Amino acid sequence: MAHLSEYDIENQFQATVKKTDRLTPAETEEVREILLEVQQPEFQCQVDQSFGVIVNVSGEFGNTIHHRLYSVADLPDKSNGKTLITMLVKRCSYVDEFSGELYKGVGSNYLCDRQVGDRITITGPFDLPFRVPDDKNANLILIGMGTGIAPFRAFVKHIYHDVKDWKGKIRLFYGARSGLELLYLNDKDGDLTQYYDEATFEAFHALSPRPHWEAPIELDKVMEQRAAEIVEMLSQSATYVYVAGYEKIRDMLDKGFSNILGSKAKWESRKAELVAGDKWAEIIY
Repeated sequence: MAHLSEYDIENQFQATVKKTDRLTPAETEEVREILLEVQQPEFQCQVDQSFGVIVNVSGEFGNTIHHRLYSVADLPDKSNGKTLITMLVKRCSYVDEFSGELYKGVGSNYLCDRQVGDRITITGPFDLPFRVPDDKNANLILIGMGTGIAPFRAFVKHIYHDVKDWKGKIRLFYGARSGLELLYLNDKDGDLTQYYDEATFEAFHALSPRPHWEAPIELDKVMEQRAAEIVEMLSQSATYVYVAGYEKIRDMLDKGFSNILGSKAKWESRKAELVAGDKWAEIIY
């Protein structure tokens, strides 16, 4: 993926907030699903794309532009020349390691504070690295953490609503700190559970054993429980692995896949083959 500074933000559009819902309970980290309406017909966004949000902020040296990308989290709805797009936003903050001060994330807090009817400036769209293979017999291993579920939710819905007749296996592994934070896989918002009836689709989730103590989400262990099937899928040439999540997911997956295949060397060799064959794609933030 290119660095944010490399994206062309000349094409800008105005989007109106049509709906904003908090998906997580009050006692957990805030994640909101926001529905935007773009009235300009020239804005054409697809399920395998992202779009940017621009926030104008005041800095030491005057106004600066804050630009952040968000994956499309549902099938874009186009009618009457307008486009409806859905995004997931987690309200973020960070502690400065030198001063110890708490700072709010610019883009996430701006978006989480928007109300219905507010207008925001968006850019794009921009292509994501995730592509639906032409071969409907291809296998897909989808791995997401937190709001990294967004592109895969849209991806899976696209396959079963639009592509149809998928023959290959689709396995979704999703990590969250607690069951209350399992987006689209819980009792309230069970969007992805509707695909359990599909013969080709299964979803598995991993939680933190001690969510209040910031213990790691054991996604690698959940994957290792499916080791036999993953080995079988990785033995086939038409298998794709797509990953979306925060940076720590890399080490976790290297550990998990190494255990599944029997050694670090075997996994490094297989991953190199996936990368060389354009069958490995990731969005790390």
